[in-house]
Amino acid sequence: MSEDSRKILLIEDETAIREALAAYLDKQYPVTAVADGQEALDVFAAQEFSLVVLDLMLPRISGEEVCRHIRRSSDVPIIMLTAKGEIEDRITGLELGADDYLVKPFSPRELVARIRALLRRPHITDEIQREVFEHDGLLIDLPRHRALLKDVEIKLTASEFKLLTTLARQPGRVYSRMELVEKVLGYDFEGYERTIDSHIKNLRSKLGDDPRDPQWLFTIHGVGYRFGKPSTWD
Repeated sequence: MSEDSRKILLIEDETAIREALAAYLDKQYPVTAVADGQEALDVFAAQEFSLVVLDLMLPRISGEEVCRHIRRSSDVPIIMLTAKGEIEDRITGLELGADDYLVKPFSPRELVARIRALLRRPHITDEIQREVFEHDGLLIDLPRHRALLKDVEIKLTASEFKLLTTLARQPGRVYSRMELVEKVLGYDFEGYERTIDSHIKNLRSKLGDDPRDPQWLFTIHGVGYRFGKPSTWD
C-alpha cells in the first residue's frame, strides 16, 4: 500500500486543533476528521483506515471508550492525544490498546513522524533470520503479520506484534527497556521505557502467560525482558 493511500481517522473535538491537524496531515495522507466519539465509531465502522489519531477528551463517548471499542474488532494503530502529562495517565491509555501517545501541545511534524513510524512497522524486516517462529503452540508468522496460540489467532496491536517478534527473534537474549523502546517504537522520549512494561503486560494477558511462572515472556529485574530460553527453540 502506498503512503498516499493510507487513510487516517482524526478524532478531535477542539475545532481549531482538528482543522489545523487535518490540513497538515492532508498534505501527506487522506484524512477523515470527526469531532466526537459516537461519530468516530460510526465512521470507523463504515470505512477502512490505516491509523487512528484519537483525542481522549471527547463529547458523547470518551476517547478511552472509543479505543476499547476499536480494539474489540481491529488492530489498527492508534495514537492518543491527551492534555494529561502524568506518566500514569499515558500508561493507562497504552494499556487500553493504544500504540503511542502525544501530550498537548505538540508539533504537527512530530505527529507525522509518529504516524510514519507506526505505518512502517509491519514492513520492517531488519535482522530477520526466520520468517515463522513456533514454540509450544505459539506461532509467530512475520509475512502475514499475525500470531496464533494453539491455532487461534491472537489480536495484537502493531506495537505488541513488533515487541513480540523482536524478543522472539533472539530467544534467551535479555533486552533492556531502552533497547526495546528504540527497536519497537523507533525513537526515544521521556517516560517511554514505562510503555514497554505496559505492552508486555498486554502481551502476557493475551498469551495467558503468568508472570510468576512464565512460558514465553521473562522479566529480568533491574534490566528488562527476554523471550524463552535458547535451548527451547529449534
